[in-house]
Amino acid sequence: MVDSLGYRAKFGVIAPSTNTSVQPEFDAMRPVGVTNHFSRIVIPDNKVASDDDFNRLMDDIRATMMDSVDAVMTCSPDYLVMGMSAETFWDGLDGSIQLQKKIEARAGVKVAMGSDACQAALRCYGDIRRIAVITPYMPVGDEQVRRFFTDCGFEVTGIKGLKCASPMLIAHTSERTLRDCIVELDDPGVEAIVQVGTNLAMARLAGIAEFWIDKPVIAINTATYWYALRQFGIPDKVQGFGSLLAEH
Repeated sequence: MVDSLGYRAKFGVIAPSTNTSVQPEFDAMRPVGVTNHFSRIVIPDNKVASDDDFNRLMDDIRATMMDSVDAVMTCSPDYLVMGMSAETFWDGLDGSIQLQKKIEARAGVKVAMGSDACQAALRCYGDIRRIAVITPYMPVGDEQVRRFFTDCGFEVTGIKGLKCASPMLIAHTSERTLRDCIVELDDPGVEAIVQVGTNLAMARLAGIAEFWIDKPVIAINTATYWYALRQFGIPDKVQGFGSLLAEH
């Protein structure tokens, strides 16, 4: 017997309790027979106005992240998906590898992380080396993202950190603001633009932006869900979120 709705795959997803973007974006990409089951990393919606505040936010996430893993595993998911991104970039490539091992040991199933997903997505487009990045973070978070991509062999030509005022308020960032970030970062030397921060709702816009800048624009929620599907052996193409899900 298999799950009546998730007969192809049950994905357990962990995301901060303040995040209102990743769940609807993941659900919009969900093929028939795949179900998403969210567990929340319970954190306060504290003000973020400095690097110190951002570090406290990361401490809040780390304090309850494994509790959310334990909670979602009670529904026996086949695969785990990280619906939060900052921690997956922390301490560069080595930190990402150690986090993956830690979560998989706790959960007993494989996990898809945003950091791995973004680098895998970039490699779908050939020999991309020079990228620009959009984040909702403070500078301390931006530097962790730069370190990860540099460790993976990419040159980060620019980062636009939006310094969002709280974890919940990240989701209030408009598509117009994100469009302006793409315009600001794009130049002939940039081969792809990557957006991180799962509470920035950019999946739809990234697909549109690819048409008018004629290069890959990778939203982390799209990349992470694509990566989870492909790693689990589900080849379905999904339209409306750019070339990654539609073609790769």
